[in-house]
Amino acid sequence: MTLPRGFKANAEREALRLRRELDLSDTDALNVDDLAAHLKVKIVSAEKLVSHTRLEELERVQAYAFSAATFQVSGRNVVVTNPLRTPGRRASDVAHELSHLVLKHDLTEIREVNGMPFRTCRPDEEEQATAFGGTLMLPRPLLLGAVRRQWGPAQIAEHYGVTEEMARYRYNTTGVAKQVRGR
Repeated sequence: MTLPRGFKANAEREALRLRRELDLSDTDALNVDDLAAHLKVKIVSAEKLVSHTRLEELERVQAYAFSAATFQVSGRNVVVTNPLRTPGRRASDVAHELSHLVLKHDLTEIREVNGMPFRTCRPDEEEQATAFGGTLMLPRPLLLGAVRRQWGPAQIAEHYGVTEEMARYRYNTTGVAKQVRGR
């Protein structure tokens, strides 16, 4: 699957616009809870809704079946997160869910895991939310600064509170390392 033409450039512009609205520089770490509050989205840990044991049971049945989900409750968007995830993974999951809202994706598909129905977006919209969520957390200017300091994905992840997988994804897909080496 591929992103629509111009999607990545638009995502970079939108990520920087949102950072400015939050009074962040292009290279500051993004706190997804602050972004959620700015977008008037409530974040709730799933263990406030179901038992921790039930969440662990779901994880045993299908690992990573549930990381986060967005619901509309009384006209307000609520992102429910999985407390079993690491803080870095939770940040990526929240950024992903907020991306669906910013990109105005519709919940169109229903999937069932262990008898629990989940509404999801189309696969192309999931790919867009993953790409945009990564851009929100690690926009190009931030990555360029990190690469100039000779940081690799592990250092980027640690410094900016994301998973190493997210840092590696952005590091590899933006071409920043190649851009810095070419100077």
